[in-house]
This record gives sequence, structure tokens and C-alpha cells, in this order.
Amino acid sequence: MANTAAPIHRWKIPSRAMVAFLALTFSVTWSMIGVYIFWPGWASAIFGEMGGSHPFFFIATWAPAISAFVLIFYCAGPTGVTAFLGRLLLWRCSIGWIAFILVIIPVVYAAGSLIKAGPIFSPLPPDGVGTVVSVLFMMLFLGPIEEFGWRGVAQPILQRHVAPIWAGMIIGVIWGVWHIPAFFLSGTVFAGWAFFPFFVGNVTLAVLVTPIFNETRGSLLWPMVFHWQLINPVWPDAQPYDTWILVAIAIVVVWWHRAKMFRRDGAVTEVIPGEGQTQR
Repeated sequence: MANTAAPIHRWKIPSRAMVAFLALTFSVTWSMIGVYIFWPGWASAIFGEMGGSHPFFFIATWAPAISAFVLIFYCAGPTGVTAFLGRLLLWRCSIGWIAFILVIIPVVYAAGSLIKAGPIFSPLPPDGVGTVVSVLFMMLFLGPIEEFGWRGVAQPILQRHVAPIWAGMIIGVIWGVWHIPAFFLSGTVFAGWAFFPFFVGNVTLAVLVTPIFNETRGSLLWPMVFHWQLINPVWPDAQPYDTWILVAIAIVVVWWHRAKMFRRDGAVTEVIPGEGQTQR
């Protein structure tokens, strides 16, 4: 008689997979951007002018997510990928963190812009509100997708070995270095920014999202909303003052959550929910 029981799975993403994740992430991004840095004329003639809506720019931005899904599929197959995607459904979050993401982040941008005598909101483009809505929607499928890799894979693996504060800082450093090619690329917003405050901002933001990630038990939804707010076209360009304001906020947040930030107790260490357990 045939066995009709559901198959049993035992997923485990080893810590050494972090090396493969980073290698693939950097390879995809730096190769996509590199051709436009070293051979701009040839690349533009063959693939078109580079810009924020170019397919190569999307692929380069999606590299952490691409690497995450390749890694999870290799280690756990389609069922593992499905379970990993379930982290998008972890929606429970404290009202304090929701307010931080939806209210405080915009206030930081407005304050930073006012310090440099700028507007509270980005000026409307000549095409009107429709363009802003289109860009806002496009951004939803740009930066936030990175979180499948940074928070989905890197954060849990690092938190197996170091406290959340250090895991966040390590990811922030990696995140900043990963962005370096974009600063040599004309046609993108990065070309007009100074790298140092941006790099400090990456480390700061990676630290700030860490307690959100752990409090929500590894949710990818809220880190994605957080990331979306960072690139929301409605908020004004407040560089570099937004960075320094966020540094001050991060110091307060780390102190307030110091019991959890400097200890691994309670930190999320699973890439796939239920990792290492028998799944039917």
C-alpha cells in the first residue's frame, strides 16, 4: 500500500551560507553597475542610458533578494522558499514602532530639509501628482526588495554569533560598501551625494531596523515598510542632516533597548521559520 503521508522536510541554512550570499550579492550588483562605470559608451549603446528605472538598476538593487532566494532554494527547495515568504505575513508590531516608521521618519526628513533651508515635502514634478504616485509605487518594488537578503538572510545568520547591535552594524557596513559603485554612476541620485554621511546613514539605519526585526519575530513586512519610507519620493532630500538626526535617534533607541540589543537572548536566528525542525 502506497504511503500517502505528506513528505517530511528538515530545513537548515548553515551559517557558512553567509559567504555565498555576499559573494553572489556583490557579483550581481557590481557587474551590472560596473559595465556602465568602465565602459559607459559601449554599455549605453547596447543597453541604453543608465537611470533609476533601467532594468540593470533594478537587477543590481534586487541582488540581495536574488541571492537570498537562490540560497534558500538550494538549501531547502520550493517548500523552504514558500515558508520563507511566510515571513511577509508577520504583521504584528507595537504601536510605538509603527509610529516610528510612519511618523518619525518623515519628520526626520522634513527637519533635515528645513535645516538646509529646503521644503518640507519634495516639490511636485512638472507632470504633477501622477508622476509622484508612479514613482512611489515603483519604489515599493525597488529598495524594499533588498530586505529579503539583508534582514531575511544576513541578520538571522549574524545573530547566531553576535549580539543584535553588532549584527546590525556589520550589515550596515556591508550595505554601505555594496552601494559604492552607484556613487560613480551618473544618472542616479547617488551621483549627487557625499559618500561618508550616506555610509554612516547605512550603518545607523541597519541598527535602527534591528529591534523592529527582532520584536516582530523576524517579520520582513515591517523592515520593507521602513525601507520604503527611506526612499519615499514625497520626502525631501535632506542629506546630510537627516543622517545626523538619525544618528542621535539611534543612540537613544539603542540605549532604550540595550537589554535586548547587547544580548543574543530572544534574537531571531532562523532564516526559515521553524528552521532545523521537522516540517510535514
